[in-house]
Amino acid sequence: MSINVISILFFILLTGTVATGQIFKTSEASVSFQSDAPLEIIEAKSNSLQGVIDSQNRTFAFSIPIRSFQGFNSPLQREHFNENYMESGQFPQAVFTGKIIEEIDFRKDKKYILRAKGKFTIHGITQERIIKSHLEIKDEKLYIKSTFTILLDEHQIRVPRIVYQKIAKEILVNISAVFSIES
Repeated sequence: MSINVISILFFILLTGTVATGQIFKTSEASVSFQSDAPLEIIEAKSNSLQGVIDSQNRTFAFSIPIRSFQGFNSPLQREHFNENYMESGQFPQAVFTGKIIEEIDFRKDKKYILRAKGKFTIHGITQERIIKSHLEIKDEKLYIKSTFTILLDEHQIRVPRIVYQKIAKEILVNISAVFSIES
């Protein structure tokens, strides 16, 4: 089953019905993260974020494969990220589902600062989160940018003492996504 079909099914499960409003789907998206520890800075990026937004119900679902992140300071570091810390074989996806808190007119070109409230799952641990985002609606497209942090302890991501000063306890995440109307 393709990622697109999984995303749409996931969305229908999230809302319980097929909405009568417009459905926006990611047409391009990227997620990057940075670990800024005392002895090392680690950066990685993925262009594999999938997402849908139901404009009528203001609900959303996002998913990204953990193994899709590229970058790091070496291939061995990427391997350790997937095998030892994120355990991506066991927990292959990071997922965020929920609802946009603010009322938004998706038919009108405008800029918003909004809060997305929902369940954020990474490394098999789900946390309730409110994530602030910037939304610009322009020419029937949604442009979303967001920056937030993830605390490793909140998702039971353990860092061995030997590399404790090379991996930050708090990871900075940046998301940039463009959504188009699902046709």
